Amino acid sequence: METAAHVLAVTNLVLKYAELVDTGDFAGVGELMADAVFIGSGPPAEGREAVETMLRNTVLLYEDGTPRTHHVTTNIAVEVDEEAGTATAGSYVTVFQALPELPLQPVAAGRYRDRFAHREGRWRFVERRVRIHLTGDVSRHLRV
Repeated sequence: METAAHVLAVTNLVLKYAELVDTGDFAGVGELMADAVFIGSGPPAEGREAVETMLRNTVLLYEDGTPRTHHVTTNIAVEVDEEAGTATAGSYVTVFQALPELPLQPVAAGRYRDRFAHREGRWRFVERRVRIHLTGDVSRHLRV
């Protein structure tokens, strides 16, 4: 597999995370992070069950089963070390939210720093570090 294919595979993992969170599929996020540690504002969550539980305990879900958010992930920069079977990625994230009583608005913006490993023929998250630098009204998004 050449470098471009590895970069695409890693980029797709970064983007898949956003899709799973926005659809309220926290079990899917847990699977995506099964071999990883998630480091954010709270205690680190390591592995499938811990990541899924962390999301269920912090992110508010609505009648449609979603958090009514839209994570926009941009400026994705991937570096692959083919010899070592590892990769890193940095990206920006902006989280938008809308509810009947809340007009569409950005509620958070920050950066992801990710590490990956190529195992058993596929790329897997090893670590996700989330740093939110700008915060809006997250009262309808997170349990604080």
